[in-house]
Amino acid sequence: MRYTRQKMILELIANNDIDKQETLVRMLQEEGYAVTQATVSRDIKDLQLVKIPTASGKSKYAAGRGEMPVSERFLNIYREAVIKISATGNLVLIKTLSGCGPAVGEAVDCMSFPNIVGSVAGDNTFLIVVQDEKYVQDIVTKLDEMVK
Repeated sequence: MRYTRQKMILELIANNDIDKQETLVRMLQEEGYAVTQATVSRDIKDLQLVKIPTASGKSKYAAGRGEMPVSERFLNIYREAVIKISATGNLVLIKTLSGCGPAVGEAVDCMSFPNIVGSVAGDNTFLIVVQDEKYVQDIVTKLDEMVK
């Protein structure tokens, strides 16, 4: 949940001039995240957000220079958590370490693979539904390469 929330924070600050944590808390709550100001404060620190001046002379949150993109974080988690990738028909199943299914799922979703219809994350699995069986081997090959 933390990674998806932090990804949402990066999207919100990229698309809005947000200058206060309270504003960020409210916007996250509107997006369905149950957060407190303390949680957002920790996320701001984790993401190394900085305040920069806007054209109007006010300030807003922006991604810091030393920040590792969220997709790269998930890719690192993916590399560490994937145990096995298998496929049958138009389904691809990724077995993960316990508790890592959602993070692995987010990593795959961040890659925006074409021909994926949908996916479901469990505690230690991530199931991908592929548009057609003919695309499965290409997706499995790319997923295998991501582990290396």
